[in-house]
Amino acid sequence: MAAVRHIGVLTSGGDAPGMNAAIRAVVRTAIARGLEITGVVRGYTGLIAGEFRPLDAHSVSNIIQLGGTVLKTSRCQEFFEPGGRAKAAGNLADAGIDGLVVIGGDGSFQGLHLLATEHGVRAVGIPGTIDNDIYGTDFTVGFHTAVNTALESIDKIRDTSASHDRVFFIEVMGRTSGSIALVVGTAGGAEEIVIPEEPMDLERICATLEAGQRRGKESFIIVVAEGAVDGGARSVAEAVSEKLHLNYRVSILGHVQRGGSPTSHDRTLASRLGVAAVEAIDAGRSDVMVGGDGWGIGIVPLVETWQRRDPLPGTKEALTLELLRVARITGT
Repeated sequence: MAAVRHIGVLTSGGDAPGMNAAIRAVVRTAIARGLEITGVVRGYTGLIAGEFRPLDAHSVSNIIQLGGTVLKTSRCQEFFEPGGRAKAAGNLADAGIDGLVVIGGDGSFQGLHLLATEHGVRAVGIPGTIDNDIYGTDFTVGFHTAVNTALESIDKIRDTSASHDRVFFIEVMGRTSGSIALVVGTAGGAEEIVIPEEPMDLERICATLEAGQRRGKESFIIVVAEGAVDGGARSVAEAVSEKLHLNYRVSILGHVQRGGSPTSHDRTLASRLGVAAVEAIDAGRSDVMVGGDGWGIGIVPLVETWQRRDPLPGTKEALTLELLRVARITGT
């Protein structure tokens, strides 16, 4: 395989705190290795439209602390059509870009895999999503910050809940993954956590609330991942209230979880993965993702990032069960 000379970098899908730190690391690592580096604006939409921006070390100064993404992002249906990917590959070739780093989630990686296999583009992914739902990395860039943002809100809501003797149903992000709900529910002392990974147990939730009331407890926090049930936290609240006739409120935290200055954890992870991505491309790797594995960096095929699930103890599935057990013991 010919040596790479010119790398492109883009952010795709939902924004996540720490994406800018990853962009910065990619740019500065490419420069340190004598490679040309170009930013693609607006993700795959910009790749199809040929929206390229030359980058240098100065262009990524003072962005490591910023939320969002300076390259902007999008969700692009056209890229999932063969014609859209052909346009994108043609634009990369015209610009002389022979390697591409994509910072995004599983949908972005599926598109990147197709670009690599259909058009021979040397491609490496960096997991950037607040959902923490990517195989091959212990944490995704943005998850830690999103959890802390949600936790701060839950702490404040608990004050109001206690003042008014209310049950609060708090909805956090997570259409297919309960990672945010699990961690903020456990750390925030929630009495119950409802996640997509297991069916909602209405009887158990009601029993938990009734047991608390018998002990004299007058306020409760129920954390619900948005994709746990149709209708999210509102549906859960209505179902519980039909049985118990509670004084309740619903609080949907929404997109506040995507924004804000990234934590030190996300800045460090993003920097490590940005360096690793460029090193992987420069070493001839393609159609892979770089991920944080314990204290090291792992490399996995892109197809595994959305197809595989961890089957072994100590992995995300085992952690899900452990956090649920801990939360239900400590939250009652």
